[in-house]
Amino acid sequence: MPNRSTPPAPAWQQYRAQLAAYARTPVNYDDAQDPAAQTPAAGWRRDDYATDLPAEVPGPPAPAGAFAAAQGVLRRYAFPPPNLITGYFDPAQPLAERVMVLRAHFLVFYFTFGVRIVDVVDEAALPTPGGPERVWGYGYRTLEGHFERGQINFSLHKNLTTGAVQFRIGAVSQKGTIRNPFYWLGFKVFGRILQRRFARQSLARMRRLVGEALAAPQTKPAAPG
Repeated sequence: MPNRSTPPAPAWQQYRAQLAAYARTPVNYDDAQDPAAQTPAAGWRRDDYATDLPAEVPGPPAPAGAFAAAQGVLRRYAFPPPNLITGYFDPAQPLAERVMVLRAHFLVFYFTFGVRIVDVVDEAALPTPGGPERVWGYGYRTLEGHFERGQINFSLHKNLTTGAVQFRIGAVSQKGTIRNPFYWLGFKVFGRILQRRFARQSLARMRRLVGEALAAPQTKPAAPG
């Protein structure tokens, strides 16, 4: 008889208990805080990054264009460099209710942290100085136990007038409570380097994955019988 081995369980299921715990864990970032108080002197950092993706013709995003391809990558949280960050989540959870376990690689160590998805945006024609934009994306906030406190947002923008498509990352963060003195020192020395590396490599990986999706043969619907 043929060998019918049981397929391996999805990787996220090994974090099922942590995901359930994180669903009850409060965030460690007060998003109601006055942005004027989030100064470098208080340890806060603000970052904004962007990269151009292949342009489309003007108008709404094409079903098989760069915007749609990037949307799939973003929804799957596939754009972070896996040598730095891997995200695990229950794919059956609606995006707006999602919690994630982030497995981070730091020096020779691996850590897991919890984050909660927030601020899902889905705008068909957002007015901007450069013209109306189709905007889609989300952010996540850090939960108690994270080495940082803050929020990072990921968004896709298509200028409906020019057809230009961009992937943008915006973040506000502050070092959290790190009780282990070795980890505290390591994060103090390397934390900022890792933040910037995460952003740069995420932009590059998004460009590559979108390029691969656009180059792949498109599946055509079967002809009627």
